[in-house]
Amino acid sequence: MSPGPLDVLLAELCSGDAAAAERVFVEYEPFLRQVVRRQLHPRLRAKFDSADVVQSIWADLLAGFRDTRWHFSDVAQLRAFLLKATHNRFLDRVRQTNAAVQREQPLDLTAPQSLPPAPQPRPSECAQADDVWQKLLALCPADHHEVLRLRREGLTRAEIAARTGLHEGSVRRILRRLARQFAFAAPDPQA
Repeated sequence: MSPGPLDVLLAELCSGDAAAAERVFVEYEPFLRQVVRRQLHPRLRAKFDSADVVQSIWADLLAGFRDTRWHFSDVAQLRAFLLKATHNRFLDRVRQTNAAVQREQPLDLTAPQSLPPAPQPRPSECAQADDVWQKLLALCPADHHEVLRLRREGLTRAEIAARTGLHEGSVRRILRRLARQFAFAAPDPQA
């Protein structure tokens, strides 16, 4: 009985052929990913996926294949070796991420006082924002200052229109005109 294509590939792999290692990866990668996916809990899928595990183990095994560190008597022994190595790497990843997964909880279940405070702007950023604000106020007529102030507070055009009595299209035109004026009035940072 003549040796099959995997047997020939196995002989090349055991002799340290890097191209054979690549072909073995292509041959076994879908199977190994499927093995990992079957064991991967849905909560861990946000942390890593099956491709991460298989590529990680393959990067380590590739050096061993090149150095002919391992010799396999048949394809079944190679497959068992790859399964064991992949399973061990998967367990390492689970242990590494398990603590983080255990501490996670949805934001709606977290008390607002226990959330970290939002980062405050640096003094230089506050100064720059005030400078831009003063320039914007100087560019627009006084009757448009209220539109600008409401936009700075984060209101939408529809909300600004409702508060000021202006049409939403007018609010949009005011803001666009002001943005254009500011763009042309602002000094060129390249100069």
